[in-house]
Amino acid sequence: MMVTMKAWRISWWQAWLLGGLLAFPVAGLGLMGTGLAWELLFWNRIYPGVHVGVVDLSGLTREAAEARLREVYAYPEQGRVTFTWQDMQWETRPLDLGLVVDYAGTAEAAWRVGREGPLWARWRDRWQAWTQGVNVPLRLVFHPGWAYATLTNALASRVEEPPQDAFLALEGASVQYRPGRAGRRIAWSRLLPRLAREMAFMQDTVLDIPTEPVPPVIPEAQDLAQRLEKMLSRTLRLTLPDAQEGDPGPWDVPPEQVAAMLRIVRRVDAQGRGWYELDVDPEPLRPLLRTVAAQVLREPVNARFTFNEEARELELLEPAVYGRRLKTEETMEAIVQALKEGRTRVPLVLEVEPPRVTDDATAEELGIRELVVEHTTYFYGSSVARMHNIRLAGSRFHGYLVAPGEVFSMAQVLGDISLDNGYAEAPIIFGNRTIQGVGGGVCQVSTTLFRTVFFGGYPIVERHPHSYRVYYYELEASGRVNPKWAGLDATVYVPIVDFKFKNDTPYWILMEVEVNIPHRYIRWRFYSTSDGREVVWDTTGLQNKQPPPPPRYIENPELEPGEIRQTDWPIEGGTVTVVREVYRNGELLFRDVFTTYYRPWPAICEYGPGTEGMPPENPDPDNPCKP
Repeated sequence: MMVTMKAWRISWWQAWLLGGLLAFPVAGLGLMGTGLAWELLFWNRIYPGVHVGVVDLSGLTREAAEARLREVYAYPEQGRVTFTWQDMQWETRPLDLGLVVDYAGTAEAAWRVGREGPLWARWRDRWQAWTQGVNVPLRLVFHPGWAYATLTNALASRVEEPPQDAFLALEGASVQYRPGRAGRRIAWSRLLPRLAREMAFMQDTVLDIPTEPVPPVIPEAQDLAQRLEKMLSRTLRLTLPDAQEGDPGPWDVPPEQVAAMLRIVRRVDAQGRGWYELDVDPEPLRPLLRTVAAQVLREPVNARFTFNEEARELELLEPAVYGRRLKTEETMEAIVQALKEGRTRVPLVLEVEPPRVTDDATAEELGIRELVVEHTTYFYGSSVARMHNIRLAGSRFHGYLVAPGEVFSMAQVLGDISLDNGYAEAPIIFGNRTIQGVGGGVCQVSTTLFRTVFFGGYPIVERHPHSYRVYYYELEASGRVNPKWAGLDATVYVPIVDFKFKNDTPYWILMEVEVNIPHRYIRWRFYSTSDGREVVWDTTGLQNKQPPPPPRYIENPELEPGEIRQTDWPIEGGTVTVVREVYRNGELLFRDVFTTYYRPWPAICEYGPGTEGMPPENPDPDNPCKP
């Protein structure tokens, strides 16, 4: 027995227990008595041979065992854990890192040795503890969340460094760029398990703080930065697709204005990957595009032809012009897409409108089969400038097509009469005077057209006569004045006064205008298909005649002294009524009445300042401008 006790120190309870165990058999109580004595002795104490590490808890109550354990295992409160990183050190208690010893639970576990399971198992465990010893593990509890909170508060600001996203911004037209930089954080997935392992030894320890890189959300934006730099180094140029000589454009937008349209937007996907996108607001370009729209606008223009009477076919005179309109919204979208791709050359987006008659049109398609009407007027005695204007104005209509049902406007086709458009200054009627003005002679053209329409039997929508009779419009081929033509003139003053007629047939009308300068005539032809209409007309001739008033003499400071110029010749006034009736197959289609009042017109003489004998006291009726 002394051998099995080894080096144990015999305490009072161990001596008492030995004596009881030996005494009971002698007394004849047997094993039952021995067991009862054992139970009574240790009913609230830990059975012999139970240890927690190096601490023997034999015979101690649970409270005493807990106190003993607190005394021996005070590492959580008294131990030290030192963390190092680079040149920094930081020390704290294991308790502050979430390491806790369950003293009461450990004492309870030691007390339960030999008290769980069937009776035979209990006695087995008691005997094993008595003879071999039982080591109950110390109950350590580690709270990693506690350690994480403590270390985060103490170390994160010293060790960790947040990542920096790539920086991309615009300052005016200048691109500011800086690549992203990785950050640093504590590698908790390595540190916390290692901390738990080290503190389990219940010894002071030193731990290096492991770190890991933290990538930025947007590591770089170099491609976009380079695109922006390249884009803002040039002007944004808007171009007309397939531009021809004389077309408008291009239109340039300076880099500063382009930069004001750009926005750099940060994007992040569901996986946390980020990037920069370029957003473009094209609204600042809308005023420019309104200007561009007006400049590129072009109405479609039919092809112009002449009619080959022998072949009865059209011969192309001028190719058709396709109309175009700026598609503003689509152009703005194209600008946005181009800038996002770094392009600074953007073609305008156009809507192309084909003309009704293209170059390949045929006479049969248009219903042009014959000459249906022509008329000629003469301009003997016209100045070079007047003849130039007649030829120029007439050319505006040569080869022109009038669609079925169309109301033709002479002013619209004629356009602006100006020096810029090639017209010369020649005498025109303005108010109560004949003066030098741009486009003198154009009314020879309008009068010829009016008479062609008149004798062709087409409805006349708008016509304005001259203020007084002009002898040009009453000339015959012989050069003599024929009064029957009075009341059959028409004036045009763009854009106020117009001449209009309607093509009320189902066929196109092809106009041909011939201006013969050597023979001083203008001839207008209509090629179409005759529907059998006939024109009957009559004129009253000049009635209620009024003699011309006395000559007028006007001092003109632009003339030299002694210089005299007659600008108007006397002509009597009166009223003319012309009646036109248009028939087809003997049936009256419509009837027109044209009543014209002509003012009597005096001779007008202009002279330079200081001209002797002007104005004359008794002017010569045949030569009123003679001093």
